[in-house]
Amino acid sequence: MPPAHKLPPEPQTADADSPGNAARAGVAYGLAAYVFWGLAPIYFKAVSTVPPLEVLAHRIVWSVVLLAVFLSFTRRWRPAISSLHSRQTLLFLAATTILVSTNWFLFIWAVTNNLLLQASLGYYINPLVSILLGMVFLGERLSRWGKISVALAVVAVGFEVIRGAGVPYVALILACSFGMYGLLRKIVKVDAVVGLAVETSMLFPLAAAYLIWLGYTGAGSLGAISRPFDGLLLLAGAVTVFPLVWFTKAARRLRLSTIGFLQYISPSLHFALAVFVYGEPLSWSSAFTFCCIWVALAIYSIDAARRAEM
Repeated sequence: MPPAHKLPPEPQTADADSPGNAARAGVAYGLAAYVFWGLAPIYFKAVSTVPPLEVLAHRIVWSVVLLAVFLSFTRRWRPAISSLHSRQTLLFLAATTILVSTNWFLFIWAVTNNLLLQASLGYYINPLVSILLGMVFLGERLSRWGKISVALAVVAVGFEVIRGAGVPYVALILACSFGMYGLLRKIVKVDAVVGLAVETSMLFPLAAAYLIWLGYTGAGSLGAISRPFDGLLLLAGAVTVFPLVWFTKAARRLRLSTIGFLQYISPSLHFALAVFVYGEPLSWSSAFTFCCIWVALAIYSIDAARRAEM
């Protein structure tokens, strides 16, 4: 999932010239993006016979190809190239590249190893991690209800440790890596799609070389299983790029408070898939942990919405 940072306004069109039309279109784009992200584990389950690192390499390579087409079609190569001229921007994007690739790999690994429930917990915790990062690095102030929501999240994670289940490393690394990614992408003023194009381009040489090496040694999956399966691997780029494009369109049309509510769709679908489709066990203690997180998010979201209307 992408960070919620401000985006440049999109050119107005005849069918999107009123606030009502813009809001309706924004909700449609937002729902499309977050539902797609929420159902993404189905795709990664379908290619779970492929090692996670190889799936990540396909995701990077085919994302670059698709993004190149998208940037050409929308004539946005200039901002992509101009971002390469700033050393500071490049350093920030190098850091976000490491963070997003770590997040992608761990999510793929979690789905492959039947830890989708913990991944869901990570993306539920993510907004609360972002709150803490905003306080520490951006000087953002937290309301009394915001502090309560963060405290509940800490209680939930602490309960996981105390009950003997150990530290939920997958959830915490996913939440922290994406939280830091969002923080850095908020600081560096680069459009979301252009930024992703630069990030994946940085990883492209390594990813392409790895896939070529796998093919040369006969260890690669592309061309070794079936043509339909090859098609699935080629779709890795679309799974990455399309929801991001929809998200940017939603973010331009909606208030951040609305985006904040929509973002809970993805981990909710992850949770439902993990428990009801893939049969991952949900103990009473894990249910208590999720309940704490849900209450914390409800408190934070209601408080944020109330403040936005003031």
